[in-house]
Amino acid sequence: MRRKQGRAASDARTTYHISSVSQRYNIHPQTLRLYEREGLLKPSRSEGNTRLYTDEDLKRLEIILALIRDLGVNLAGVEVILNMRQKIERIEAEVAAFLEYVRSEFASGREEEFERSCRSLVPLTPRKLVKIDRED
Repeated sequence: MRRKQGRAASDARTTYHISSVSQRYNIHPQTLRLYEREGLLKPSRSEGNTRLYTDEDLKRLEIILALIRDLGVNLAGVEVILNMRQKIERIEAEVAAFLEYVRSEFASGREEEFERSCRSLVPLTPRKLVKIDRED
């Protein structure tokens, strides 16, 4: 069952109850509760303390189920993999931000100089090394 939550229409998110999620993914509601206890899923709660799953939660659940069903990963392994995915995503975002900073700082007002320095590199062909015997 879908419900819109939120104070304003722009803040509204589609949420799903545990029963509809368990039917959709063919898993028992207790399994979803177990995943929550293990910290793999963190559904929001309604005022009546009902679990509400967002589309983001469902994407995470799909990853969990793929790891468990298709690859045979246990819950501890799933936790490690999900944590590593989060770290990788965070690092990728930091690297992208750093590269954007470098581009903007390096090229700002000096685009012509940068192009000139790229063209000024002279390619060298590999040479064979020759051993020279020195007599001291």
